[in-house]
Amino acid sequence: MSSTGKRALVTGGSGGIGAAICRRLARDGHHVYVHARQGVSAAESVVEEITSNGGSATALHFDVTDAEGTRQTLESALAAGPIQILVNNAGVHDDAVLPGMRPQQWHRVIDVSVNGFFNVTQPLLMPMIRTRWGRIVNISSVSALIGNKGQVNYAAAKGALNSATKALALELASRGITVNAVAPGIIATPMSEGVFGPEAIARLVPMNRAGSPREVAGIVAFLSSEEASYVTSQIISVSGGMA
Repeated sequence: MSSTGKRALVTGGSGGIGAAICRRLARDGHHVYVHARQGVSAAESVVEEITSNGGSATALHFDVTDAEGTRQTLESALAAGPIQILVNNAGVHDDAVLPGMRPQQWHRVIDVSVNGFFNVTQPLLMPMIRTRWGRIVNISSVSALIGNKGQVNYAAAKGALNSATKALALELASRGITVNAVAPGIIATPMSEGVFGPEAIARLVPMNRAGSPREVAGIVAFLSSEEASYVTSQIISVSGGMA
């Protein structure tokens, strides 16, 4: 970590977008906590890649829906100092049209994106506030901005995250802490493979291509930087013109 680097936590850091964010933040000189719940080996691989390239990173394993387990893990991390950059990237899809959606599908998606946001963010706030500097970036979705068939649960969860972003930004604006959201569209990751073919992308995306995780990571890096100190309460779409 450089002399100006911060300590950053990226939830869901073992996935396609999350790993790209971790790599970029590490490249910018931050110590990155790479979080995973199930992808433990993937998170450790991201850490190994970062450290082999001269960066600084640590893997963290916990379930964001487990409030007490999350708090205990974060308290251990905070013993080394405040975490001043938080990227709430953890999220899940469990798609179905609403008439056929099971209650478990609804609650699981809401639990990870909304309750997980609270469980991770709340314990980090007072240590961050005491430093008078912080960056919180919530990874939303274009589905929350324009809707998507079969994703009422996901759109609702990410829409709630957008609203939480704006409200928390107001609470923290005078403390030197910014809160923003990034809403990706169709991004080329293992999760999207087989879901959006070339015809679907041509129909849905004005730029006629899927985005890359690195393009999302670039926006997150900017919002996490000193240069973005006057940017807060924003929902920024990275969707090739979808929204």
